[in-house]
Amino acid sequence: MNKLITLLLKGLVAVLPISLTVYLIYWLLATGEKIAKPVITWILPDALYFPGFGLLATLGALILIGLLVNLYGIRYLVKLSQNIFERIPLVKSIYGAFKDMMTVFNLSEKKEMKSVVSLEWNGAQVIGFITGEKTGERLFGDQNLVGVYVPLSYQIGGITLYISRDRLTELEIGVEEAMRLALTAGIQSSKEGPKA
Repeated sequence: MNKLITLLLKGLVAVLPISLTVYLIYWLLATGEKIAKPVITWILPDALYFPGFGLLATLGALILIGLLVNLYGIRYLVKLSQNIFERIPLVKSIYGAFKDMMTVFNLSEKKEMKSVVSLEWNGAQVIGFITGEKTGERLFGDQNLVGVYVPLSYQIGGITLYISRDRLTELEIGVEEAMRLALTAGIQSSKEGPKA
């Protein structure tokens, strides 16, 4: 009986991550199509609509929004709406969680993410990311403090520490791999497969 349970758990470990990933991608695509279809059929005749057109229109709209956000007036409106959302009691918690989640997923793309470092924290080594060199100089003058973002495992969020550069040890791994290790509590690195 124990062997059957062990085999069942091994099967779950092998299949569940792949299944959930495929389902999440399918759900995102289907939801995008479902939301966009009424808008498209309202603008264009039904004869021009085909399955997948809603998804293409959604992707096009997101690219257009990405371009518009670079314009000064639109950027001001986005900043204004962010300020409003951050002042409403219940809304600011929900908005902040989503904003933090997008920041975490976008960390590997940020140019200011210069390196992955470890720092000693209560006798343990913690993975962090240098994010605020200029901010550290601006806030703390010539104390040689840099901002280090430390993500929390299994949570969307983390803390930013301003710490002396000589207390940091640069690690020879990429930002994406380090973020995966930190967020999953180091259970399995990207290059390891499930153990037999």
